[in-house]
Amino acid sequence: MENATTRRPLLIEIDGRPGEGPRDELLRGLRSTQPWIAPKHFYDRLGSRLFEAICELPEYYLPRAEREIMDAHGAEIAAAVGPGCTLIDLGAGNCEKAERLFALLQPAQYVAVDISAEFLREKLECLQDRHPRLEIIGLGQDFSRRLVLPPSVSSRKRLFFYPGSSIGNFPPQEAKEFISRIQVLCGNDGKLLVGVDLVKEKATLEPAYDDALGVTAAFNLNVLNNVNRILGSNFDVRDWRHVAFFNEHESRIEMHLEAKKEISVLLPDGPRVFRAGERIHTENSYKASEAALSHTAGPYGRIRRFWFDSEKRFAVALAN
Repeated sequence: MENATTRRPLLIEIDGRPGEGPRDELLRGLRSTQPWIAPKHFYDRLGSRLFEAICELPEYYLPRAEREIMDAHGAEIAAAVGPGCTLIDLGAGNCEKAERLFALLQPAQYVAVDISAEFLREKLECLQDRHPRLEIIGLGQDFSRRLVLPPSVSSRKRLFFYPGSSIGNFPPQEAKEFISRIQVLCGNDGKLLVGVDLVKEKATLEPAYDDALGVTAAFNLNVLNNVNRILGSNFDVRDWRHVAFFNEHESRIEMHLEAKKEISVLLPDGPRVFRAGERIHTENSYKASEAALSHTAGPYGRIRRFWFDSEKRFAVALAN
C-alpha cells in the first residue's frame, strides 16, 4: 500500500468532446456573423493566474460573498452532505475553495476537474503536500459539453462542487441540461453544490467585470493569445479593447472584445476581416432571481436548500 507521506496526485488528461474539437469550434465562432469565443478558452496558464487576481479585486464581490456563506453555513452544508464524500470540483482552478471545505466534509477522495491541465498539475502538487493522506485526482478536460469520469473516480457518495458563478456562463436551458447531466452522474446518493450569482443593481454588477485596474480587461484580451496558440492565428491584443455591460433584458453581464480599427486576422482557413467597432462576444454571465432558485422547472432543478450571504448578492444551492 502506498505510504501517505509519499502519495502524489494523479493527473489524467481526457478528451471528452464528442464531435467538434476546439479548433473547429473556435473557427465556427470567429466565422459567425456575430463572432464569439467560448469563455472556457480564457483559462490557459496566464488566464488562470489572471482570474486568481480578479478574485482579489475590491470590485469582484463574488468570492467574498460566497466565502461568507461557506463560513456562516458550512456546518449545515456538511451535515446535509455527510462525511466521506467523493468531492468532485468542477472548474477547480487553484482548488482553494474546495480545500476550505476539507475539514468540514472530510472527503474520502478529491477530484479536481479543469480545462487548464498544466495549471492544475502545479496546484495539485502543493495541495497533496498539505493533505498527504487524501487521495487526490486531477482531470484535465473540457467538461462543458460532457464530463468523463474514469474508473479511478469513486462512485460512492459523490458531491459535485461547482462554485463561483460559472453556471451563469450557460444560457438557462443549457444550464438546466448541464445540471441534469451532473445529476445523472451523482447516482442515488450524490448531490450538487453550486454557486449562483443574483440579480442586483448595475452599479455593483458592471464594475465587477470592468475593474479600475484593468485586470479583467487583461483577462479578456488574453483569450486572443490562447486562440493564437490553438489556431496559429495572428490576433494582436493591442488592436482590441475590453467591453463589459449588464444586459437587463437577458439578465446577464456580457463581455466582448471590440476592434479599435479595421483588422485582417489570418485564420487557418484564410483571412477574416473585422470592421472597426465590430465585437467578438467572449462571455455571458447570467444573474438569477431568488424566484428562479425556488422554481423546480427552472435551470437549477431539484434544489433541496439554498443559502444567501448577508446582502443577498449571492447564493449557494444544494441539489440532488
